[in-house]
Amino acid sequence: MLDLGGRSIGLAQVVLEHRSATVGFEDYRPVLEQVLTLLPPQSTVTLLADRGFEHGELIRWLNRNQWSWAIRAKTDLQVTLAKGSTKSVEQLIPPSEQAYLFPNVTVLGDINCHLATANLAMANGSWAVLTAISPSLQTFALYGRRFGGIEPHFKDYKSAAFDIVSSHLRDAQALTCLFMLLATASLIALILGIMLVRLGQRAWIDWHDHRGLSFLQLGLRHLHSLLYQQKPLPQLEAFPKSNPPPACASIAKREMLDFRIEFSRVTTVSG
Repeated sequence: MLDLGGRSIGLAQVVLEHRSATVGFEDYRPVLEQVLTLLPPQSTVTLLADRGFEHGELIRWLNRNQWSWAIRAKTDLQVTLAKGSTKSVEQLIPPSEQAYLFPNVTVLGDINCHLATANLAMANGSWAVLTAISPSLQTFALYGRRFGGIEPHFKDYKSAAFDIVSSHLRDAQALTCLFMLLATASLIALILGIMLVRLGQRAWIDWHDHRGLSFLQLGLRHLHSLLYQQKPLPQLEAFPKSNPPPACASIAKREMLDFRIEFSRVTTVSG
């Protein structure tokens, strides 16, 4: 997915009919291969994934294609540390409010990478993130971007914007087509929202002192207004050169975006 203005835009996606929430690498590999054909040469890509994607085949594919990555690790994953000892991720979780950084570890047989673990009461548990990037506190911030763009994207598909549940579709192929149509609609709406802000016309739709509606909501409401007035869609502009910041409808939202986690102790473990 491409991140733009606090929302993720799907470049490729597929709906799988599966008895379990866990799928194998070969099930979703075609999506990754399709993304490869869409990206410009020398693109910088970072894959962020939850524990269900702790797959050796996936990580080897990412390394071969020179994609960076950060994947949350399961607690029972065996990790060989730099000095040769092997422990489970559960054994590498630090005390409360602390973080451990483990450079140059080996997992899943032959994968050389890094591990960062943290134990935070505010997070209701521990974190363990495998990554191709040298570990630091920014490792947690990098993985946290998964929630800032992807989770709102899923919410938009459901209650926040498109309400796909009301379609009552059950066929995987039909849902895949629907999702790609919604991705196109989201892209058009995002660009329209960005254009409204750039042209100083945001107040037509958003009455906050500062932008309180997402670019997606601005664009969707503008589209609705154009349709109601039977006006044509304006010529769409290209993406902005820099990624615009997400909206903040309240002080609480701004404080959440600005929030910084502090650890009582950060330890780099070499063995």
